Amino acid sequence: MRFSALLALALILPATPGLTQGTKDAPAAAPLTARALASHRGIYELSLDRARENAGIIDVSGAMLFELIDACESWASRQRFTMTLRNREGTELETGSDYATLESMDGRNLRFSLTQVTQGAVSSRVVGQAELVADGSGVARYSEPEAKELPIPPGTLLPNTHTIAALNAARAGQRLLVAPIFDGTSADGAQQTTTFLSPWQGPQPVPEAPSLSTLGSSRMRIAFFEPGAEQAGGASTPSYEVSLRYFENGVADDMIMDFGEFTVRAKLIRLEEAPGGC
Repeated sequence: MRFSALLALALILPATPGLTQGTKDAPAAAPLTARALASHRGIYELSLDRARENAGIIDVSGAMLFELIDACESWASRQRFTMTLRNREGTELETGSDYATLESMDGRNLRFSLTQVTQGAVSSRVVGQAELVADGSGVARYSEPEAKELPIPPGTLLPNTHTIAALNAARAGQRLLVAPIFDGTSADGAQQTTTFLSPWQGPQPVPEAPSLSTLGSSRMRIAFFEPGAEQAGGASTPSYEVSLRYFENGVADDMIMDFGEFTVRAKLIRLEEAPGGC
């Protein structure tokens, strides 16, 4: 079960300084670009949202830190989390991850590393870099868990590019975005995704993060499919899903992550500006 893969995809957000950048009248605004969004540091509380009867999970607790820094020509991101699962017998499983990326502003290059820890021991490592050309195709070169190269199919988006594309689609009134994503959380290459977009909403109060209260937003549900899985219009079963609210500056404040047998809520409890820029 790849907790970090889902959490990382849910939280990789493009950013620039100033948490309140963006327009209030989003649907009529010019399309967002890589530099239109907010550089930030967010702290999230993790808890059990619901569990299916046969899951055996009765409690989830933990915390997640996400940070994105404007590194001039690239976005430098780091996402760390720890999570404890408890079953009906009282047995606890501690898991965590440390995920870092450096993604070029033009959406063509990505360096990535992911370390997953279970019960205090490293359980997996994924390290490498990816290069894309204009049509979204390219190659991923891994150094861990083993040295290898994998082709990246045409139309693939890197994480920041996908976030921007989803926000622009929602602002334009679209209801669906289908595209492969390569984020480096899997040693198997790009994953197909289908993103379901709710209608764009105007500014609303956000008590936990007042700087978001002047911005428009959209709730989205992103379904992820394993590399190579057959998919026709989102009809096949996804390997996992995440629902979240994205604001027009790229910050997500409320997420529901579906791991199949149970779902986890990640709630933003503190939002800070982060330094960066040329």
